[in-house]
Amino acid sequence: VKMDGPAALATITAKGITKVVSAKGAKIDTLEVKSATPEELLALVMGPTGNLRAPTAVVGKTLVVGFNPEAYEEVLG
Repeated sequence: VKMDGPAALATITAKGITKVVSAKGAKIDTLEVKSATPEELLALVMGPTGNLRAPTAVVGKTLVVGFNPEAYEEVLG
């Protein structure tokens, strides 16, 4: 399902997400939602087409965006 910025922010709020883990290649960024601005959140989760990047997974209260094996290991243990 394609999601634009406002829909992505609404989903983060509705799901009660507290942390975002974003993987872009070898780089992994982690951001606490309560201390982030909407612009900071969007910078981590949106792709160049203006849609939510894939793959995206909700694990508990954590949103994992992008693919990096180390990021998934960090979140899933």
